[in-house]
Amino acid sequence: MRCLFSIAVALSAAVSTGITTASAQARDYPFCIKGANYVSSVGDCSFDTYQQCLDTASGRYAFCDRNPYFAQTSKPKVAKRRIRSGQQ
Repeated sequence: MRCLFSIAVALSAAVSTGITTASAQARDYPFCIKGANYVSSVGDCSFDTYQQCLDTASGRYAFCDRNPYFAQTSKPKVAKRRIRSGQQ
């Protein structure tokens, strides 16, 4: 009985460790392929570059789009307009 309990504890520890490791390695990709073969409205978001997505979509009823859930690491740059006072 003790042996069975020890095996069950070791197995559950191994499974939970595997799930945690896989979650830590998951990452977001900036581009998604969408089309008739994809049930989800987001499609398959597993592409690092737009070109990778286009290559995969080539010859299929599919298109590429940005991943709406992709977390950008930097803020987009916004051009600031300078207003000069006193000059026309």
